[in-house]
Amino acid sequence: MTDKELKAIIDKLWEQFWSSGISNPLSVIEQMTYLIFYKMFEQQEDFKDQKAKHFDKERKSFFEDKDNLRWSRLKQLAPEEMLVTYRDKVFPFLRGISPIFNNANCLINKASLLDTAIQTIDDFNFTDGSDAKGDIFEYMLARIASSGENGQFRTPRHVIDMMVKLVEPTSKDKICDPACGTGGFLCSAYHYILEKGTSKEGKLVHPRLGDLLNDADRANIDQKVFYGYDFDATMHRIGTMNLILHNIRPYNLKLQDTLSKDFDDSNKFDVVLANPPFTGSIDENDINSKLRTFLGMKEIKSTTNNVDDSKKKKTSNKGKTELLFMALFLRILDIGGRGAVIVPSGVLSTESNAHKTLRTKLIENNQLEAVISMPSGVFRPYAGVATAVLIFTKDGQTENVWFYEMANDGYSLDDKRNKLTNDQNDIPDIVEKYKTKAESEKSFNVTLKELQENDYNLLPSKYKKVEYKPIEFKHTPQEYIEKMLKMEKQAISILENLKEKVGGLVNV
Repeated sequence: MTDKELKAIIDKLWEQFWSSGISNPLSVIEQMTYLIFYKMFEQQEDFKDQKAKHFDKERKSFFEDKDNLRWSRLKQLAPEEMLVTYRDKVFPFLRGISPIFNNANCLINKASLLDTAIQTIDDFNFTDGSDAKGDIFEYMLARIASSGENGQFRTPRHVIDMMVKLVEPTSKDKICDPACGTGGFLCSAYHYILEKGTSKEGKLVHPRLGDLLNDADRANIDQKVFYGYDFDATMHRIGTMNLILHNIRPYNLKLQDTLSKDFDDSNKFDVVLANPPFTGSIDENDINSKLRTFLGMKEIKSTTNNVDDSKKKKTSNKGKTELLFMALFLRILDIGGRGAVIVPSGVLSTESNAHKTLRTKLIENNQLEAVISMPSGVFRPYAGVATAVLIFTKDGQTENVWFYEMANDGYSLDDKRNKLTNDQNDIPDIVEKYKTKAESEKSFNVTLKELQENDYNLLPSKYKKVEYKPIEFKHTPQEYIEKMLKMEKQAISILENLKEKVGGLVNV
């Protein structure tokens, strides 16, 4: 099945969900996710049963005494019976085998929709060794057309890949996204590690074969490399499924608010990759006091100790969320850990005490490597906010900061975000020049002294050196006057000659 055919099938199925009343994009993805997981689960159980039989070992299958709940059985039922079985029997069964179904609900209430969805997904081959299942999910995520209630929106895959290439994660790193959403950063890091662990010969088989990785590397990747957190149950389920479909075991993907008092994984991770939410609301009373202290914020005394949690109100973030997350990134990284994170441009220059404190500590107590400003259209149609990527290393010392002003990312900067056919894409240039911090028309280096003199302002325009080039005239003003007079005389001479030829009918 070609990529174009795959997208056409997903588009058609998506429209049927919408016409059946399931219009929230996240709900559509979630319901499709359950069905994909359901099909894959039977395939995995069959494989495990065959493997146990081959090695003459006993194994109790999840489908023991429940053969009627298999995907292969369900798809053969008449639509009405199929809906009743899926809703009343299969869904409760799935809740017992995977945490991603905790608090999940079946929103499909039309037999015709369920039948169409099951028959469509049944045609997808998830066992041929290709990336089809990951491609399906990536395309579904790309169709999300509105931000979530808490400021969530999907980071473009090519921007994620750029950030991953800049920090160069390895199979020995502990990689974390504290606001992981759909898990895009973790999936990209996994692909990068596999590509780097594939020989030239291996690439002929598959670009991410990973034939250079030994058993210890693979065991580490399965259990100790990828960590993700999100406080939204729906996003956590979608992120978990995304990792599964990209062959990542989601052992360390947790439903948790990393800004809360309950989260304290200090100095634990080697790499942080993130695009945290910039808007939404936060519970002032539940913010980790250590993050407030880091930013010099006053501690809020709780007045809701005797109030039921369900009745506690969240306050507007007032620009604090991105600062709290930056404090969190520096807190959870181990010494020498690397970070590549997206922040709104306000973090670079806002004059509040908390903003200044963050920038001062980021530069003076850590090694700020780079500030890559991005055009506001990068996140359309979800948001038009101007953003930047910060690359840094925990502790160390900042001597120079490399700035790059990205003008184009390879796509149109309007809501359509069409891929451009020309070479209007700065990302390859960014990845290449970052290696040596090379300077160009779009990139330059700024010393620590310059940053200190400008109160640690990180806006590129503050430091960009504009070279004045005076206009060079080929002729002096007098030469221009003489030239114009000469041309006028030539014109008069031509007209005089013409007058004589036509018998004086032409006036000069």
